[in-house]
Amino acid sequence: MTTAGTDGGEDAVDVSVVIPARDCRPYLDRCLTSALVQRVKKEIVVVDDGSTDGTAELLDLYAAYHRASVKVVRLEGSSGGAGRPRNIGLEHATGRYVFFCDADDYLGPEALERMVAMADRNDSDIVLGRIVGHGRRAPASMFHRDADRAPLGDSAVYNSLCCFKLFRREMLERHRIRFAERVMIGEDIHFTVHAFCHADVISVVAEHDCYHLVARPDGSSIMQQAGSRDPLGWLTMIRGPIALMAEHVPPGPLRDHLLLRHFKLDVLAQLGVPFLQAGEVRRKDIAQEVAALCDEWLTPGVRARLSGIDRRRLASLEDVDRLARLASIESAAVRRRLTGLRWEADRLVVTGTAGLEGVRTAEGVSLVLRSRAEPAREVVVPAAHGPARSGCDGVEFAARVDLGALGSGVWDVRVAIEVEGVVRHARLGADRDDDVLRPAPRLIREVVAIPYFTKDNGNLSVDVGGHLLAVPGTARITRTRWALGQRLAVDGEVLVGGCVPAASAIRRLVWRERRTGQERADRVVPLPGGGFAARPPVGRFAPGTWDAYLEVEVGGPPARFRVETDAAAVAGPRRPWGGIVLRSVRPYATPGKGRLSTVVRKLTAKSLLRRFMP
Repeated sequence: MTTAGTDGGEDAVDVSVVIPARDCRPYLDRCLTSALVQRVKKEIVVVDDGSTDGTAELLDLYAAYHRASVKVVRLEGSSGGAGRPRNIGLEHATGRYVFFCDADDYLGPEALERMVAMADRNDSDIVLGRIVGHGRRAPASMFHRDADRAPLGDSAVYNSLCCFKLFRREMLERHRIRFAERVMIGEDIHFTVHAFCHADVISVVAEHDCYHLVARPDGSSIMQQAGSRDPLGWLTMIRGPIALMAEHVPPGPLRDHLLLRHFKLDVLAQLGVPFLQAGEVRRKDIAQEVAALCDEWLTPGVRARLSGIDRRRLASLEDVDRLARLASIESAAVRRRLTGLRWEADRLVVTGTAGLEGVRTAEGVSLVLRSRAEPAREVVVPAAHGPARSGCDGVEFAARVDLGALGSGVWDVRVAIEVEGVVRHARLGADRDDDVLRPAPRLIREVVAIPYFTKDNGNLSVDVGGHLLAVPGTARITRTRWALGQRLAVDGEVLVGGCVPAASAIRRLVWRERRTGQERADRVVPLPGGGFAARPPVGRFAPGTWDAYLEVEVGGPPARFRVETDAAAVAGPRRPWGGIVLRSVRPYATPGKGRLSTVVRKLTAKSLLRRFMP
């Protein structure tokens, strides 16, 4: 073993970036550059695991030009996996924190800066940074929002057992947490499980792309090779991490929560697509290995939390044909088409066809509306369904959705198909008949509901309350007149989505100065039938051009409508105005669209002379 470029001191380093490298010359520049530009005190420890493609020569250049930052550790021959190189890199690390990065991946800008700040602020032992996949699947369930403290038993952080995280080095050393060696897959699962068991504080940076997970175009990385997820090999490997976790976590709700992750994602997942791809003999072996893990670790608490399909798999472990049938249903493509979308009173009627490829029947069809901000919030609407539509897989369905009962927020629409007790979900709307158009927004029980098709894929969603989309509405002044106290009395009416809003929804009249953006609000008196009256003291406004808006409560952020009018309805100007400061106040309807504005000018002696001089 030899080293080069070993400058650095323990007190000076915030993060040691450990990079195992073997025959990765085409990707190494991007990886190292992304680490070097991180604005933290860092060292980059690259362990060259017997590369033969020019990687070693490139590392020598980086070590020569970045002597204070880049350490190169060379191993003779190949270790056969990433476990040993990472362990050796960890032995050379001196930073307060360690971040593991693969040579074909790269860090996002400011990634380490944000994760270190999160760790320092919360005394975190582990910080998860948002991972983005490029041709590879990236974990997502734990990255909905930033979290200063994500409890291990009450969050999704344990779903991500890859090692691409920020770890406190003192914790790793105190508990001798290391990667499994002499294994091709799962070495990072062993490491991360052990670290999670000892972490007092776990944090999440979800609102910034921290790590980019990249698939090699030639498929040469270990995790892209055909045998990397052999089901029997995976089931054998996962025994170690499960046993390690159980050594540190006593029986109870926390252990059940962690075991649930292993059974869903590691054990029972092998009865899905990998099970279909195996031959009959291997299918029997897979089922037996799953049964053995269940006998050892499946508790009543875990069983109660499993999904419907996983419970059916457990009941079918001795029936290989039934397991294959369940796997076929789970992996079949979901066919769905939107054939109609219309309002029926205050309910949105959604019609279409849905089913699984190769399956012409369904036990049940429903629509699932899921909150985009809180994915755990769902509203299920059963759909009436009939026989299969000629020439397609699946059945025709119709659902009537009360959008006013959803609650404020953006809701994404999915169709759920149940076949033999297995429920499959898919987004609805991208595939639709040509005559299916977006329905007009509608005011339902004082809440505006706006159905729309997303820009990216054209799927059906509903904005309840106007969070993303502009709320359609009109506010119109029918009469203005001058009143005492330098006030402009106005009478008007408002419609939202073609409907009359409740009186309590009409909030206030807002004036915005066009140049400065300064705003002032005035009380509005709501009247029956969508009418309103206001008496804003426009004569006291600061000099400038003020545009009028009406603010209406529609179930989300207050909607603002530019106040419309015409010249005949606008009172004439007042000038000069009495008082210490003389002003000229001129309400007017803007050219073209006819919107209410007011120009306020401060009158000087010079301007008064010009006014009265012939």
